Amino acid sequence: MRRHPLALAGGVLLVLIAGFCFLGPLVHPTNQTDVDLVNAALPPGPGFPLGTDTNGFDVLGRLMAGGRVSLQIGLLAALFATTIGTIYGAVAGLAGGVVDAFLMRLVDVMLSIPFLFFVLILSARFHANAVTLALVIGCFSWLLSARLVRGEVLTLRVREFVLAAKVMGASRSRVILTHLIPNALGVIIVNVTFQVADAILVVSALGFLGFGLTYPTADWGSQLAAGVTYISADYWWLVYPVGVCIILTVLALNLLADALRDAIGRPTSVRS
Repeated sequence: MRRHPLALAGGVLLVLIAGFCFLGPLVHPTNQTDVDLVNAALPPGPGFPLGTDTNGFDVLGRLMAGGRVSLQIGLLAALFATTIGTIYGAVAGLAGGVVDAFLMRLVDVMLSIPFLFFVLILSARFHANAVTLALVIGCFSWLLSARLVRGEVLTLRVREFVLAAKVMGASRSRVILTHLIPNALGVIIVNVTFQVADAILVVSALGFLGFGLTYPTADWGSQLAAGVTYISADYWWLVYPVGVCIILTVLALNLLADALRDAIGRPTSVRS
């Protein structure tokens, strides 16, 4: 961290955002369930530091609630995707040959499927809540993890310690769980950081398009969509604060991931 000032800035920023989302409601408690039309669309002022939205919800409290849900979904989706991708990529890389070729062609086929299109369909079909939305995103986000881990395993499987384990009679599952995955943890951890940022962006996109979480659960994407509707009425406090929160969160995660990638000293993904 000392050698990467931007990583330090990203880490501090991420801690501040997490504290704002999870500890902020203890300092600034608000009612995010009951509509209050009497106090609807108020500009920032006493009692409402960031004003209220068109339903009378305190915008500051709404940002905290939406950020908490967005971070939880991002982390759960990233862990789910990384777990699947790690196991899949390790099996493909260790097996090699026809098995590896078949598994990787399957990944290529799935990568050709429009990601957002299918997530939209599934989220609409299953009336997404926080858990199901995280699982849906994770089900389509493990492909890059699989490619990364497979590439790492291809270099690790010819190392002496792996060959020694095979000679001593270790099963493939033991080689994967004991030798390959632990030695690929650097790449996996970096990828998790990127996956969290990507998942938060997907959640925001779904909410903005109207396919995110439903009332009373709030997320940053649905808040942004509601604010854009009234931007022509000069309700700036409904748009800019939530937009800044999304940008700062993704920026902090990417700064951390870049620093971890530099520390490991090898590429961790092929990203457009």
